[in-house]
Order: sequence, then C-alpha cells, then structure tokens
Amino acid sequence: MASNVHYDYLIVGSGLFGSTFAYRARNEGKRCLVIDRRPHLGGNVFCENVAGINVHKYGAHIFHTSNRKVWDFVNSIVEFNRYTNSPVANYKGRLFNLPFNMNTFHQMWGVVSPGDAYAKLQEQKADAVRRLGGRQPSNLEEQALVLVGRDVYEALIKGYTEKQWGRKCEDLPAFIIKRLPVRLVFDNNYFNDSYQGVPMGGYNRLIEGLLEGVETVTGVDFFEDRAYWEHIADRIVYTGKVDEFYDYRYGKLDYRTVRFEEEVVNTPNYQGNAVVNYTDSEVPFTRIIEHKHFEMFGDAVYDCPQSVISREYSMEWKDGMEPYYPVNDLKNNALYERYKALAEREPMVLFGGRLAEYKYYDMAPIIEKVFGLTIL
Repeated sequence: MASNVHYDYLIVGSGLFGSTFAYRARNEGKRCLVIDRRPHLGGNVFCENVAGINVHKYGAHIFHTSNRKVWDFVNSIVEFNRYTNSPVANYKGRLFNLPFNMNTFHQMWGVVSPGDAYAKLQEQKADAVRRLGGRQPSNLEEQALVLVGRDVYEALIKGYTEKQWGRKCEDLPAFIIKRLPVRLVFDNNYFNDSYQGVPMGGYNRLIEGLLEGVETVTGVDFFEDRAYWEHIADRIVYTGKVDEFYDYRYGKLDYRTVRFEEEVVNTPNYQGNAVVNYTDSEVPFTRIIEHKHFEMFGDAVYDCPQSVISREYSMEWKDGMEPYYPVNDLKNNALYERYKALAEREPMVLFGGRLAEYKYYDMAPIIEKVFGLTIL
C-alpha cells in the first residue's frame, strides 16, 4: 500500500495508455502513482522470459504506425527492431499468405498475373451480388462474399471468424467486416504503415522506460479500497472497464477473451513464422504464435535450441477472466453510450484505453491519443 503522500494523478492500470500518460505527466512535473491489479506492470504488452525467449503473455503485439512522431518517441525509449508482420493461414494443411495478395491468389487458384486474379475475384464477387437481389448485405457472411467471393471466404474467413467471435457468420453484423484488404501485388506485409517492429529485448523495456521515476504498486485492486485510492490524488486516470467503474449500473458489457496454451518445444524452429492462423472450424484454436520470431531473424533462430509457442483459444468473457475485445454490436454500443454519458460528467476522472472507452485500439493510436491530452 502506498504511503500517505498526496498525488496529482492516480493512474489505474499500467498498460500502454496509463504508462504513456504517466510519462507525460511526470515530464510536466506532476506526481503520479500507477496501480495495477496484476502482479506485473505493462498490462497486455507484458512479456515473460521463457527459455531465453520474450513471450508475449497476452497475445502477439506488433507496433506499427505511419506517424513519425510516435515512431521516434517509442524508439527514444527503447530501440525497435525490423520485425514485419507477415502471417500465414493454415486451412486443412494448405498454407496461404496473408493479407490477401497475389501469393494468396496463386495458392488458391494457381493464377500468376494480377489480371487473372482480378478476373477471378470479380467473377465470385458478382455471383454474391446477384444472390443479394439488389439488397444490401445484412450479415458478415454476405458482406464478406461481396468483398472477396466464396473461395477466399470459405477457406480463410468463415471458420476463423466464427471461432474468434463464437457466433456463426450469418449471425454477425455486416459492419464488423466493412472492408477487407485485397492487394494485386506479391506483398505479404500485413500492415500498410511506414514503420513497424517490436522493442529489442521485449515490451517490458518500453514500459520500464515510460515509468522510470514514477511510483508504482502492483497486485492491488482499485475497487477493493476505492475510497482510499480516490482520496490520495487530485485526479484519476482510469483504464479499466467502464461498466465496472459504475458498479454495472446499467448492466455488463460483453467481451471476448482469449485462453493461451503455452508450450516449450524442443526444436529451434517450430513453424517458421511468428503467426500462423488456423482458419478451418475443426481446429479448436485460432492461431499459434511462435514468439522467438518476433526478435530472432534468419539463422539466428537456431542459436536458441528451444522455442515457445502459444495456442490461442477465443471464448466468451465471464467474470474472473481477462476482458480482451469489446463486442461492438448494436446492443453493446448502445449500452456503452449510457456509461459514456456518465463518464463525461466526471471532471476529475479521465477514462482512456480499450476497456474504459469500449473500443479496440492498436498501440500507436493509444500513444497518439495520450499525446493529444492536456495535463492539468
């Protein structure tokens, strides 16, 4: 428990939003205390060293941005490497490059020219449009078929999406998949951003740099002694679940969560890639992450005789689980708007991050958002 010191800011949650805010506030002469209910700092970007490998304990995190200011900022804290996200999809033993590009279409149909790939896509998309009979897509399946056609949908979208959301594609709203990246070039780089990479030595080094000189306490729950924590600071930066902050006054928001099945394997190179998605419904997990590939490249992977893999199982969130992904359907978005209205009437509390704003964020936009805030 912290001493009887009074702080300018109590920051609830030590993830990227809270840690970046603490960095900015400290640099502006504010006294901050960061608390976290987990036994470690860093939120979901926390890494654990296992068998000499930095394991992304809460799922793969690849930093990417086209904002030079953000890129220079994170590299001023810790140098980032040149990791390029180029996932592979495994559909019943067949391998496809992602995102959808000429390699994917060659693997799918044997086409070798952009013109042939375009013609095949247009043929399948036209069939989907005909089936709609002039109406707009009413669910995710119809939307995906209009965007990429049946072959790509059946092999690379349907099974993976249903595992990820725990619902049939025809029961998911169309807006979830408004657009899909389709490239008629041989380019497996998943992101279009100018910069991407992973901190050399793992994300813990980024968090440690952001929180240098900031007081922190781990393993404490804000809600177990809320009156105490609210009393010791002039203002609160809250990054937890917004519905929990209001004691679920209007009901609980829905989330998807992830269970990780981690394994140390006695081979230096298990799958040859950091991320392999398993897109057929028969395989229960959504993907396998091989963590060493985030920081070891080329023959360097063989310098470490073992490897660490994580199988990821997507499931419905329940009390006691870590909430990962907001379920931004119409029902939950309407419920969030009611909580947001309460939050906007809290002059001494700043709500930020994916749980407090009920919104999925990549890492770079989190930093951009904190850069834009006024430190009072």
